[in-house]
Amino acid sequence: MSTNIPFNRAIKIAPSILSADFANFGAECEAIEAQGCDWVHVDVMDGHFVPNITFGPQTCAAIRPHVKTVMDVHLMIAPVDPYIEAFANAGADIITAHVEAGPHLDRTLQAIRAAGCKAGVALNPATPAEAIGYVLDRIDLVCVMTVNPGFGGQSFIEAMVPKVARLREMIDDREIHIEIDGGVTPETAPLVAAAGADVLVAGSAVFKGGSVSNPGVYGDNIRAIRQTAEHAQGATRPAA
Repeated sequence: MSTNIPFNRAIKIAPSILSADFANFGAECEAIEAQGCDWVHVDVMDGHFVPNITFGPQTCAAIRPHVKTVMDVHLMIAPVDPYIEAFANAGADIITAHVEAGPHLDRTLQAIRAAGCKAGVALNPATPAEAIGYVLDRIDLVCVMTVNPGFGGQSFIEAMVPKVARLREMIDDREIHIEIDGGVTPETAPLVAAAGADVLVAGSAVFKGGSVSNPGVYGDNIRAIRQTAEHAQGATRPAA
């Protein structure tokens, strides 16, 4: 784990291994990195906070040697506090918890940073941007859920785009990433990039059609998302 991740607002593509081959995680992580992804996104679900079960800290520890970029661990679990240290020890660079995953969000974010990780907070579709107004100085990333958490392959909720724009205003010049998780495709990526997002989580949109034995498709998919997002981001960036 490392908090020495240089900050910039360039578009970053973070494939979700929820859409990878579960029997081949190490090779899948290596393949997406070789094909140009920036971060590796790990969706942890507990069957309680969200209606699905995925994997725990042991899986993160097992794939950590295969991840050379950033391991971005998204905890869709409640309670979240008892598991922060385990995921930090498993090699997470960033740990993201949901607003509703514990009684004291400020304490949770402090615990993540104390464990040596960057601290993220996730907002479900019905959770307002203002929910994090008083913890902005505790966070390094805000993850906007553009689907309801729990399953991959859902359709993008376009009503979340104004929330991204509102968060960008709230963040101002703080070094906080805005991450989008859910339904990201080459068609939806420019909507959120133009609104201020810089980290795009994509599962099926990256992994569809490819495999460890045919990884070039991953690269094509990553480039397609990046291209439309960067074009939209560039179109909205003020002139120097």
